[in-house]
Amino acid sequence: MKAEMNSILRTFAGLLVLLLLSSLPTKAQDAVLTVSGSTQVEVGEQFRVVYELNTEGTNFTGPSFRGFRVLTGPMLSTSSSIQIIGGKMDRTSKQTYTYILSASQEGEFTIEPASVEVDGKTIRSGRLTIKVVPASTRSQQRQEGGEAQAGGIGKNDLFLRAIPDKRTAVIGEQVVVTYRIYTRVPLAKLEVVRQSSFPGFWNKNLIENNNMPQSRQVIDGEEYVVADVRRVALFPQKTGKLTIEPMEINCIAQVRARQSRPSFDPFESFFNDPFFNRGLQNIPQTLVSEAITIDVSPLPGAARPSSFTGAVGQFGLSASINNTEIKANEAINLVISVSGNGNLELLELPKPVFPPGFEVFEPKLSTDIKTGGDGISGTRKADYLVIPRFEGNYRIEPIEFSYFDPRRKEYITLRSQAFEIKVAKGDASESGSTIMMSSQEGIQYLSSDIRYIRTSAGKLKPTDSYFFGSWLYLLLMVGLTAAFAGLIYWHNKTQALRQNQTLLRNRKATAVARKRLKTAKQLLGKGDQNTFYAEMSQALWGYISDKYTIPKAELSIDTVKNYLLTRNAPEELIDQFVDVLNLCEYARFAPGDTGKKMEDLYNKGIEVISKAENLIK
Repeated sequence: MKAEMNSILRTFAGLLVLLLLSSLPTKAQDAVLTVSGSTQVEVGEQFRVVYELNTEGTNFTGPSFRGFRVLTGPMLSTSSSIQIIGGKMDRTSKQTYTYILSASQEGEFTIEPASVEVDGKTIRSGRLTIKVVPASTRSQQRQEGGEAQAGGIGKNDLFLRAIPDKRTAVIGEQVVVTYRIYTRVPLAKLEVVRQSSFPGFWNKNLIENNNMPQSRQVIDGEEYVVADVRRVALFPQKTGKLTIEPMEINCIAQVRARQSRPSFDPFESFFNDPFFNRGLQNIPQTLVSEAITIDVSPLPGAARPSSFTGAVGQFGLSASINNTEIKANEAINLVISVSGNGNLELLELPKPVFPPGFEVFEPKLSTDIKTGGDGISGTRKADYLVIPRFEGNYRIEPIEFSYFDPRRKEYITLRSQAFEIKVAKGDASESGSTIMMSSQEGIQYLSSDIRYIRTSAGKLKPTDSYFFGSWLYLLLMVGLTAAFAGLIYWHNKTQALRQNQTLLRNRKATAVARKRLKTAKQLLGKGDQNTFYAEMSQALWGYISDKYTIPKAELSIDTVKNYLLTRNAPEELIDQFVDVLNLCEYARFAPGDTGKKMEDLYNKGIEVISKAENLIK
């Protein structure tokens, strides 16, 4: 009994102490948000940036982390503690916000302050400067060995580069940037997630129709399949250091899966060939190019010709006239042409000065642009239609055109020859009516300006003969009514079909696939390997997506198998479909006779689509 009483007294005393402690004054403290993290990291390295608040706060806002990839975060954790010093209770709370980042490019980057609200006030952290250095040899070896990335794909097995042909330029000078994939493994389903932006540049794409030129290249003793994803010509419009943001691409790398046990079957290595899709593994990959900085300088101000209007590159000038001896009121054509390599689409053609008494129409402008690995080249022309109104001898002074040559770093002025024109007196009969065509296609002269009175009676008809109420009128009304009813029926049927997108896609699937296969047949005859494989891949995947209503975002080998099984497709057809799909993806990267591979793929594609049409309803 005494022991129980002592226990009760101790419990009561403890509660009393807690009440007294809670009534003691607490020590106030100022809210501070601090930032910590590594100040030097390597390219490809993952690291933490931690923001610590010494009290409780709300509405935390992190920075943009320019130059880094945010892998995860912010991750919030909280903690609190109570201390009694000299009869005063010190109660503290702490909040921690953690980011995990990855360095993707070299350079020195400053992370701007983060912010958080405490008791209605905004508290900001300091800045954090991080220097990103190249990856060390040991890190590269770990990545090459497969430790840095899943599925045994090292950093040097697959990467994306942005390659500029120059890193310094003047305003208006052409800069060609090529985005190139290097791979030692087969790839499928390349998808551009984020295109590079070009602030401060006028740009033009140099690769059309999604064609990706491929080649083979040996780097450090290793052979790569190289494909140009994008090539763009840039023309800077302002001075300073202009930054081109990185491009980001998602793709699927296909590698041979490791066998769990050794095989002694002499035929297994043959059927494990990539063409038969046995023992393969799809590994999603994200490729990011590096950012590029172009240092743009102004054009020289000294010795700038008065005829310079902004042309930068290498150009030639020509001028021609179709006739130098004419009569008054007859037309002549003066053609001015500028050709070369540079900012052709931006330059202003020189304007000739015509003598008084010449009527000049607005010139007809034409541009013939050619794109290639060296950038933009071609010709711009201005065709002037000119009519001298009075007789006499006239002179068109030489036409002057100036441009800046960045290779020679100087202004160059070109001049055409002068044109001497002799205008004789025009015919009196031609001085009357002249019609100038606004389309500049020519001058039209009227042979007479008076219409003669019609002397023939023409076709006559009885006065009591009317079309309204006749048999022809009634037949026409009945026909129009039937046609209108048919049009309404066809319209309603078409609208119902358009609203049922699933049925519409299903009906059009075979027609679309046949059209693509027809195009692929033409490319097969031409031997156009890259475009052929792209067309065959779109024909097969597009047929499956439309015929079986599979969203394109969900297309994969596994989803194709599942959808075909639900349609009770034969197992033989499913295996054949899967083999053809993978053959289409692998053939472009595999060695061997390209013509034989292309023809086999085309025949198998026709066969599997035909079987699917006959067996699956």
